[in-house]
Amino acid sequence: MDPKSSPLVKELFAVGAHFGYSRTRRHPSTAKYLFATKNKVDIIDIEQTEAQLAKAAEFMNKLGQKGKTVVFVGSKPEAKESVGLAAEGLGLPFVTSRWVGGMLTNFSEIKKRINRLEELRAAKISGDLQKKYTKKEQLLIAREVAKMEDLFSGIVSLKGIPDAMLIVDPKKEMSAVLEAKRLGVPIIALGSTDCDITLADYPVLANDASRASIEYIVKFLAEAYKQ
Repeated sequence: MDPKSSPLVKELFAVGAHFGYSRTRRHPSTAKYLFATKNKVDIIDIEQTEAQLAKAAEFMNKLGQKGKTVVFVGSKPEAKESVGLAAEGLGLPFVTSRWVGGMLTNFSEIKKRINRLEELRAAKISGDLQKKYTKKEQLLIAREVAKMEDLFSGIVSLKGIPDAMLIVDPKKEMSAVLEAKRLGVPIIALGSTDCDITLADYPVLANDASRASIEYIVKFLAEAYKQ
């Protein structure tokens, strides 16, 4: 790393954002953003990542200024916590469980399930579940609620098609990517060397397998929205 590098480059380097996957997993779209290959592992050119991150942050800042809705998506174990906390901190919807097919392209049906979840939540709080249903029925409803909480609790606030999506690992979240592309929803994506970064409107090529790297970049973008 160049000792004259910017503070941001040094911080990206410190969290290991420069580590890609093995050369055999490389997607051709990432080739021009690589610095080198060491011990068969692709090393990402962090200075180019810095430029990508700045562009993505500028877009997030504009979205934040206008109060636009951004859905955060990241279901891999390394991303769940960072993605959920960042979105909750901004009052924005998020998906950290599996992406349910049609979450955007068939939102009217998804909304019905969200409404059902909210109704059951309210019934539980008011005590109506205990009054109207047997213990066996309550058990079945509790299982239904648990499943819906897992899938939909993060998007209860989503009222329609979002203005943008922030996705960690677009290769893993391809269903979300394709739905966003189909509807023309802009995509900000943190993806590593195995991803087709041309699918994102604002790609950030960096390590998407490290908790530290994911947390740093997601927080950086969330802060840009907040400001």
